[in-house]
Amino acid sequence: MKYGIAFKLGCLLALFGILVTGLTGYYSYSSSRSMLLKAVERDLLTAAQVLGRNLSSSIENISRDARLLADVASTRELQMVIDQGERVHAENDIATLFRSLLLVHPEYVQIRLISTAGHGLEQVRVDRDGEQLVQVDSSNLQEKGHYSYVFDTLRLPPGEVRLSPIVLNHEQGAHSGVGKPTLHVSTPVADRKGQVFALIVINIDLDQLFKQLQSDLPEQYQVYLANRWGDLLIHPDQQRTFGFDQGRRQFIQDEFPEVAQLLLNEKRASLVSRSVDKERNGNLVAAFVRLDINPKTAERFVLLGLGQPQKLVLEEASRLGQRIAQIVLLFSLLALTIAFIASRALTRPLKSMTEAVQLFSRERRIHELPPRRDELGVLARSFREMQEEILTHLEELTESRSALEHLARHDPLTGLPNRRVFFERLEHALANSRRSGKQLAVLFVDLDHFKQLNDNLGHSLGDHVLQAVANLLRSATRESDTVARLGGDEFVILFEVVEDPQHIVAILEKLHDRFQLSMLIDGHEVKVQASMGVSLFPRDGDDIEALVQQADRAMYAAKNAGRNTYAFNLSDTPS
Repeated sequence: MKYGIAFKLGCLLALFGILVTGLTGYYSYSSSRSMLLKAVERDLLTAAQVLGRNLSSSIENISRDARLLADVASTRELQMVIDQGERVHAENDIATLFRSLLLVHPEYVQIRLISTAGHGLEQVRVDRDGEQLVQVDSSNLQEKGHYSYVFDTLRLPPGEVRLSPIVLNHEQGAHSGVGKPTLHVSTPVADRKGQVFALIVINIDLDQLFKQLQSDLPEQYQVYLANRWGDLLIHPDQQRTFGFDQGRRQFIQDEFPEVAQLLLNEKRASLVSRSVDKERNGNLVAAFVRLDINPKTAERFVLLGLGQPQKLVLEEASRLGQRIAQIVLLFSLLALTIAFIASRALTRPLKSMTEAVQLFSRERRIHELPPRRDELGVLARSFREMQEEILTHLEELTESRSALEHLARHDPLTGLPNRRVFFERLEHALANSRRSGKQLAVLFVDLDHFKQLNDNLGHSLGDHVLQAVANLLRSATRESDTVARLGGDEFVILFEVVEDPQHIVAILEKLHDRFQLSMLIDGHEVKVQASMGVSLFPRDGDDIEALVQQADRAMYAAKNAGRNTYAFNLSDTPS
């Protein structure tokens, strides 16, 4: 060995001055780049907040228009007009007012007066059809009572305004509104006695509304809009919007992961994020704000964002970086020429070892290094031995930990979550239900005469019966429900979100029907039946102990009623 590591290290130290020059230049470039990015982030966030305020203001103006139209329709009291001529005259006056608003507001594509009678029959309707405004004649008016923007609005008191979820308009005969991103703004119309007899509905073309709001923004700004789940409603690539309408949901948080914080954290109002989809969009920097435009409904907020390509932001920094690179290159050229052979001999093996370390750290895979006979070769061989030993220990630890974790949280016979996991999930579900105000249910299942079956047919077959019951319970419930075994022949099911208690009744009936069928187990036809009891939050209790106790009592009520049935609690009559 002619040259050792000490000589190579000496050559590296000789290049120290060059490295200082390069690092100084790089620091200057990085600092200017970072400062520029921060400034652009602040500008984007400010612009997004201003755009959000403008959007909220526009929606408030639309709501005022809807209230104004409702007041006009209320004064006409069409439901009291018997004379057909007077009714036509009044409807034409209202249609004229609709036309005036459509002329003033290009973002309005349709305004309707819908009656509560005739299954929500349209009384007056004016549509935008290209450049023309069309008043739909009475023979083409449609019943709209089955649409949520009708029946939900009719539940509101006069003066309240409902904003619908933003969807693609698929209503037949909507002229220019068909296939457009649409927001329905609706409000009830009441007579002098306060009785609601109709509603006003204004259809908003969201694309046109945002074109107006974007008119003062720089051309390079890209607008994003998403609903409370993150579904893309407005996006530079229109093919990615309204995926839920086509069975292929696409989310804003997939492109900007940090946006998930705005969806989940109600205290967070804004943030700046960068895109991860570089192949499709390039590097993007974007600012997002959360707009609480409809706080009284499930669609209580939307996410509004403005993005800008990072390459446009960094053009000035790139020019500065080029000048810095020229200076560094000028001062480093002579030194690099002298030290080329030494630096190359030193950096090549170090680079290989660095890549091997990174590969091992990232993928836990050992990278073969070229054989060497110097100190670096000894280090490489020692490092490989260490990697092999670490991998062996990691595999043993992973296997042991996985086995212990599964054993601690699952029933070894049925594979279901055990008592501990069930109570953890019930506690978490209770916390969510208290916040959301929604119901949850606990179903207690106890097999009838299982001890006799176990004694008569043997414990082995009894174990197979428990496994079959576990599969039966899993197959009759949803993926979001938790089926667990508490011990013996006792099972329990947690329904985290109960929109309607009748859904639980349907599940109970389905389970009851399946327990009436015989099971073929190890060549034996076995009939297994069960008694079931249900408790509901908050009706039967507001804590874990109360809910489980009520479900248990309901199950015993079912047993006392003759077994092979179910009950909700001790006050209910078994079904």
